Amino acid sequence: MNSNHNRLDEVATPSKTKEIINKHGFVLKKSLGQNFLVDQNILHKIVSAADLNSSKGALEIGPGIGSLTQQLAKEAGKVVAIEIDQRLLPILKDTLQSHDNVSIIHGDVLKLSLADIFQEHFASFAEISVVANLPYYVTTPIVMKLLEERLPLENIVVMIQKEVAERMAASPGGKEYGSLSIAVQFYCVPELVMIVPRTVFIPQPNVDSAVIKLQIRHTPPVEVIDEAWFFEVVQACFTQRRKTISNNLLVRFFSKDTRDALNSILLNCKIDPSRRGETLSLEEYARLSNALIDYRILPLK
Repeated sequence: MNSNHNRLDEVATPSKTKEIINKHGFVLKKSLGQNFLVDQNILHKIVSAADLNSSKGALEIGPGIGSLTQQLAKEAGKVVAIEIDQRLLPILKDTLQSHDNVSIIHGDVLKLSLADIFQEHFASFAEISVVANLPYYVTTPIVMKLLEERLPLENIVVMIQKEVAERMAASPGGKEYGSLSIAVQFYCVPELVMIVPRTVFIPQPNVDSAVIKLQIRHTPPVEVIDEAWFFEVVQACFTQRRKTISNNLLVRFFSKDTRDALNSILLNCKIDPSRRGETLSLEEYARLSNALIDYRILPLK
């Protein structure tokens, strides 16, 4: 598979990337968060973390000029890459011409039906991973879409802003821990694979990146009566990080004269009302949301 020809067409070097950008007269758009990775070793580590083989599929979001796509095509049975920028389509056709197991879809991943794409392209594959260098400005919406749509995924291996990766993997008690940590850890087991310096991109972004691996859980680690309500309670507890959970919940779901009732619910859950949202574990949030279930406000649809 790793023939010399395949090595020659690899685009993830500074000179080759610049050559391709110039050849196609491509102007990078800051608004689309376009930063192209030019380090082969990091690409290989990203692909290796996804644990691919010829019986598995890979979905890439934002292939850019195809540097990661090329490596995925060598390891996975099938690669589907979704690119929002129409100007990159001819470049991808050029850089991926020697890989016949790649399909490029032009569109916005946040608007596409991923279930339909999986049905059409990955029906014969038992396991699919998302592997991508995500644009910073849409990282969280993309990751949450992948998780909430309950796609048949094995792993999500993505390069994202270092601070966001640290928040996804954070444990209770620290300032990184918040509603994003809880949402990600409800659906996955996160693992920080590596920190990536800003110097390995063209152009250089303003921040460092990290590769995070999210191994999809088959069942959540906690039992909740109503998932949407669980996340609503979590959000409420983080409304103002410096306030106690008692005060945050009071503002969101109770009136002032029911503080005693709220505090007794918290104490019944073995949670001190004076604690802050960032100190509660996933298990404690599950207990709390189940105990507060009668205070649910039915969604207005």
